[in-house]
Amino acid sequence: MLTQTEKQFSIIFFIIVLFELITGSTETLTYAHYIAKPAIVASLIALFVKTSGELPKPIERLTVLALVFSLLGDILLMLVDNSQHFFTFGLIAFLIAHVMYVMVFLKHRNPNSKPFGFILILLVYASSLFYFLKDGLGEMLIPVVIYMLVILGMSTSAYIRKGKVNVLSYGLVFIGAIFFMISDSILALNKFYQPLPFSDVSIMVTYSIAQFLIVLGILKINN
Repeated sequence: MLTQTEKQFSIIFFIIVLFELITGSTETLTYAHYIAKPAIVASLIALFVKTSGELPKPIERLTVLALVFSLLGDILLMLVDNSQHFFTFGLIAFLIAHVMYVMVFLKHRNPNSKPFGFILILLVYASSLFYFLKDGLGEMLIPVVIYMLVILGMSTSAYIRKGKVNVLSYGLVFIGAIFFMISDSILALNKFYQPLPFSDVSIMVTYSIAQFLIVLGILKINN
């Protein structure tokens, strides 16, 4: 399933994520955290660039763009304490990253797929989430709604790859997309509803898993 390079990288990636979790929860290691958090996606970019040579160029470029904008989003969200504008800019960066992933996933959409049941589940989930968020959104109402629609589109585009790519690629990408949605949901609830216990840890763990699985899933397209 995994190549030797991917197995070695998985160990390194786990160490980077663990380092981020430690530095992110220790005040005396704040400066180290500014290195650790971007290193998560930066390491995925390095892996992807090194091992994506056999992928079609459009998929390769779009995936790199998705990761680059994710990295930019990570950096911007670290600066939120300096200005709330950084949260908006980070939101935009991740929105663009999701759009890039949508474009990647749609390259292998199954025209026979009927995702109506899945979309209904997503809409129920999003409506429930919005019920808790709505009173705390204020001027962020429209940006957050747009963002929610885009990430629902990302999950749906991952879903409709079924039957068009191999089982491994499909499973990794789809599970990764769901983890991405969970991570963003925790972040939104923590910011706009009420502080959640261990939110920083749960956000970063689900986010790291999401990006890791999506990248691996894209790399496995040609399996």
